[in-house]
Amino acid sequence: MAGPTLPDPADVLTVTALTQRVRAALERGFQSVWVAGEVSNLVRASSGHQYFSLKDDKSVLRAALFRGVGLRVRFELKDGMQVVARGRVTVYEPRGDLQIQIEEIQPKGIGALELALQQRKDRLQARGYFDPRRKKRLPAFPRTIALVTSPTGAAVRDMLELLARRWPVAKVLVVPVRVQGDGAAEEIAAAVRCLNQCHAAGHLCFDALIVGRGGGSLEDLWAFNEELVAEAIFASRIPVVSAVGHEIDVTIADLVADHRALTPSHAVTDLTPDRESLLGALAEIGTRLRERALGRVGQARQRVAALADRRAFRNPLDRVRDLERRLDDLGGRLHRAAGAPVERSRHRLAAVAGRLESLSPLNVLARGYSLT
Repeated sequence: MAGPTLPDPADVLTVTALTQRVRAALERGFQSVWVAGEVSNLVRASSGHQYFSLKDDKSVLRAALFRGVGLRVRFELKDGMQVVARGRVTVYEPRGDLQIQIEEIQPKGIGALELALQQRKDRLQARGYFDPRRKKRLPAFPRTIALVTSPTGAAVRDMLELLARRWPVAKVLVVPVRVQGDGAAEEIAAAVRCLNQCHAAGHLCFDALIVGRGGGSLEDLWAFNEELVAEAIFASRIPVVSAVGHEIDVTIADLVADHRALTPSHAVTDLTPDRESLLGALAEIGTRLRERALGRVGQARQRVAALADRRAFRNPLDRVRDLERRLDDLGGRLHRAAGAPVERSRHRLAAVAGRLESLSPLNVLARGYSLT
């Protein structure tokens, strides 16, 4: 009986060689493929890479999201999340595992930015960044205002023109920053921190900051949703007004700031009083004070006129003479009232003295009587 036929050694592949051939074939045939599944067994390595599995009801596929790609992913992956990913199918040679190296990933059923925004809101809400109790009150009459915005956009032009009309007494400093694209969030956060440092050192004192830009898509406004911008606004000792986009646009900067304005123009009207309205109010107050003062003066004049009609004020010397005569009369009456009792007492005393003298023994002897 003949034994099994052995293959030519040249045709026998090592495990590594077979794995490499499978890998090459897969990478040629599946250079870019979309796959949907549920994230499970998520592991975040210290290198910044993320490893997880994509699964459905019947199968599991290992996935790798390397750090460079992961930095572009705005939302946070979590176990149980349904996603759609695009990547290159390959084989992880040390274990022979089928794997997809992800180049793009989106949450299923919701946009990546919307999900990232909601996740970030939840995280900052838990830290107390949106707590209304920590929000600072805006100044009633700001003297120095800083605008952290693009120096070339329509927003800064509108704000400067409105400030010049409404509240020209304020000093305005424009701090130019990029408001979208790479590096925009870093510039905005750095500007807010720098202004606070100058304020704390006493070099430049600010009553309020306006941080904002004109309208745009969620992607355009994303710099104002970054955590480093939220942290800079949260730490600001100067009151911050956030004015990003239009009324329907609500960014994280809006939620953290001390005051949210619907638009950049609204930021100016919310922060500053209107000079013309103030002047009108002052004029009205002046009119009221003048009318009240004139009324008081009129009342005083009436009292003076009434007093002037009295006899004492018409001829004051007559009043003095009347008082002198009354004083003389009272003096005479006092003298008489005081002298009458004395005179009566003198008469009674004289009568008593006469009686005593008539009864004196000496007077009896003088009349010829003797003592026996």
